[in-house]
Amino acid sequence: MTEFTTAKDGVRIAYEVVGEGTPVMLVHGFGSSRRQNWQETGWYATLTGAGYQVIAMDCRGHGESDKPHEPEAYDHTIMKDDVLAVLDAAGVGPVRLMGYSMGGYISIHLLMAAPARVERLVIGGVGATYFRDGTRGADDAPAVRMGDPVARDRVADALLVADKSTITDPGARMFRDFADQPGKDRLALAACMRAPRRNFTPAELAGAGAPVLVVCGENDNLTGPPGPLAAAFGNGNAVTVPRRDHMTTVGDKVYKQAVLKFFENE
Repeated sequence: MTEFTTAKDGVRIAYEVVGEGTPVMLVHGFGSSRRQNWQETGWYATLTGAGYQVIAMDCRGHGESDKPHEPEAYDHTIMKDDVLAVLDAAGVGPVRLMGYSMGGYISIHLLMAAPARVERLVIGGVGATYFRDGTRGADDAPAVRMGDPVARDRVADALLVADKSTITDPGARMFRDFADQPGKDRLALAACMRAPRRNFTPAELAGAGAPVLVVCGENDNLTGPPGPLAAAFGNGNAVTVPRRDHMTTVGDKVYKQAVLKFFENE
């Protein structure tokens, strides 16, 4: 059942709580929703079947949550506060936290800002390209690198163009096709993509004390391999899901098995 809490700036955030047991907070990826990212891919059943309680939210601009059209509303420092608002509304303390893609970026911010609220962190769909500073070489110019603000602007432009047949960048076209699914607000998603973003340096991440698992698909050209990001954390581990890309990793059994093993290791 959908419940709502209100963020600091008045944006309503939708969430739901399913099952009983040790709580696991789920934060979905860009353009998705709690149900598309987690329920339809079998994560609700996987986690509740293993004795965990699922707390899953719709990030602002997505699902049943409010959808501002201003880029400044989607700063990840604001969006991590939305996660804290959901945790407070659900009445839970420290949790196991899992974020995929955009949700992974937001979850890193939460770990760094409120480490006492995170017992263990799984970062899915975020890898070596997290450390991109916007500088691109000729070898990777065609790829969508989400650490690159130029690439994010290219995706935002693709979300807004009237005729999507004019989109020549395959990565940007992928995002546009995803955003064209029923019930999605392309204006809100474009604003989210253009939002200011600050990523942490390896030196900063090294100070994080919680165990961290980084999972990426072998064929995910948005993220690169998981190893460099995992190695930046003081207690990080990496898993590569064979033969999967950014969209197909999230529901893979290898990913699920790795997470359950990680959560069970106290």
